[in-house]
Amino acid sequence: MTTATRTRRAADLRHMVGNTPLLAIRFRYRGQPRTVYAKAEHMNITGSIKDRMALHILRSAYREGRIGPGDTVVEATSGNTGISFAAIGRALGHPVVIFMPDWMSVERVALIRSFGARIVPVSKEEGGFLGSIAKTEEFARQQHHVFLPRQFSNTANVDAHAQTTGPEILGQLQANGLSPDAFVAGVGTGGTVMGVGEFLRIHCPNVRLHPVEPAESPTLSTGCKVGHHRIQGVSDEFIPPILDLACLDDVIAVHDGDAILMAQMLACELGLAVGISSGANFLAALMVQDMMGGEAVVTTVFADDNKKYLSTDLLREEPVRDGYLTPDVELDGYEAFRRVCDTCFATDDEE
Repeated sequence: MTTATRTRRAADLRHMVGNTPLLAIRFRYRGQPRTVYAKAEHMNITGSIKDRMALHILRSAYREGRIGPGDTVVEATSGNTGISFAAIGRALGHPVVIFMPDWMSVERVALIRSFGARIVPVSKEEGGFLGSIAKTEEFARQQHHVFLPRQFSNTANVDAHAQTTGPEILGQLQANGLSPDAFVAGVGTGGTVMGVGEFLRIHCPNVRLHPVEPAESPTLSTGCKVGHHRIQGVSDEFIPPILDLACLDDVIAVHDGDAILMAQMLACELGLAVGISSGANFLAALMVQDMMGGEAVVTTVFADDNKKYLSTDLLREEPVRDGYLTPDVELDGYEAFRRVCDTCFATDDEE
């Protein structure tokens, strides 16, 4: 693929990634009317917010000369990032190799393979998620013409959200006469909460920024992997280097069963086919809103779609337990705030 062709394709992909609607979810919580605002990131090209990061990292690498034609993109992932790099990497003419723990959903594995990428499964005995990262570094040492995105330590991950997701949220809220009081997001790499937070705090210095983790596996709160949880894509096995908890507000813990129930409700009652982490983000936003007052403008992201979870507990009957919030939620509907115009965030080389 020529440089001109690759540049054109990258520009075309920009119109298929990001610039998603902002949904005003109307509901009642314990009988009181509420609204939470969520970016519909399940509408990106592969169905997840990771498309923003994958495209931005590759385009940044092109500009900086760190990746060449035909170089192999090699990444460690729990699923969504692998799908994004597989699709976008192949669209830009790169072979893609994905290292991932062998306990991820079968749909994630199948989707990655469907884009022509090669998967290297890594067992718990081989180190699981941390082992996957180590194996990408080993692969790069042994092979030539390899590009490592290093999503957990690459600041371009944060920049992707500081330059797109954050401005979109603020623009869509302001176009409807609103200003954000808080932003919450589950932490996989930390890129979303750090990048959106970086932008929002410039324009709204008092905005609260809350990372979200599973109550069953409080990695952020304890500093190390603890317990087991069912919210794939968050709380892996360590605190990512790009996540600076000192810059954020309190960690919000959500039970994985509650997140499953909420994701099921969003799909069954509103037709929003989102994943388990989206259910967790909605509940975390509700919890923060409860702390700040029912009128607080709390925003979050519906990080991915439900297609990657059809073999998981998302489609099974989940028991209601004490302390769950979902039973007290009655969904009324949603309003989709229009997308921001494409030219608002065009870079100099695209205008």
